Amino acid sequence: MNFKQDLRWSDVTPQHLFLNRRQIIAAAAALAASPALAAGYSTDETPNSFEDITNYNNYYEFGYGKEDPAAYAGALTTSPWKVVVDGMVDKPGTYDLGDLIAGLPIEERIYRFRCVEAWSMVIPWQGLQLSSLLNKLGVQPGAKYVAFETLVRPEEMPGQQGGSIDWPYREGLRLDEAMNPLTLLATGLYGKPMPNQNGAPIRLVVPWKYGFKSIKAIVRISLTIKQPQTTWNMLQPNEYGFYANVNPQVNHPRWSQASERVIGAGLFGGRKDTLMFNGYGDQVAGLYAGMDLAKEY
Repeated sequence: MNFKQDLRWSDVTPQHLFLNRRQIIAAAAALAASPALAAGYSTDETPNSFEDITNYNNYYEFGYGKEDPAAYAGALTTSPWKVVVDGMVDKPGTYDLGDLIAGLPIEERIYRFRCVEAWSMVIPWQGLQLSSLLNKLGVQPGAKYVAFETLVRPEEMPGQQGGSIDWPYREGLRLDEAMNPLTLLATGLYGKPMPNQNGAPIRLVVPWKYGFKSIKAIVRISLTIKQPQTTWNMLQPNEYGFYANVNPQVNHPRWSQASERVIGAGLFGGRKDTLMFNGYGDQVAGLYAGMDLAKEY
């Protein structure tokens, strides 16, 4: 995979960047004052269409079908939006989203997105580096992990009204993973505010890991010394490890991870070999030096 420091999603689409949700006006003001947005570690692959990205999703809070999020997420209220910050952090509190991310630089990134079900997309995200937010909040010495929780609101998220998942959805990263510049808190895609079905108003994006690590609709960020529990690892630990790094050499117990189906590529020619760390090995492989990735999966 090739990466470009100067590639922007506007190079491949005529749409214009804007952030117009009320709760992130403060961040939008900072964005407007910036002469240009950093492209970061974007891939030069062509993004999927907006229709692909917003109509084929895993988001079990709205149902188990790939079309369920687009069908039912419109009922979710995303403004106002509060995020609780707690644990080993200098500035704990309950923040309005706009206040939380105010003053932090918003970037455009085109990332490959790989699902554990062996399908993939290329998505033009906009958001901020998680590291910039953690530095603003002040991580205390001894903190080793960052834990996240999703909103619980079953009256608007019908998938939470039953099933086997113990809500809220939980995820977590090791602190060095969270501080890696690839790790984003995304607030939009394709130059638009984040659609509800994709995790509005703010979600995690960790492009070298399987998609279930990229938790949506975040309402809690906690700094901890202990490895946090994560939803799929709690449900099926023999299938879903804490790290969830994309690794074509370690199969899911029920299917191969050696190749992937590219959404939007048609029935023929729509499969490709899966890359280690989803192709981001140059940026992240050093995080796992000395680890047995067949055991720490």
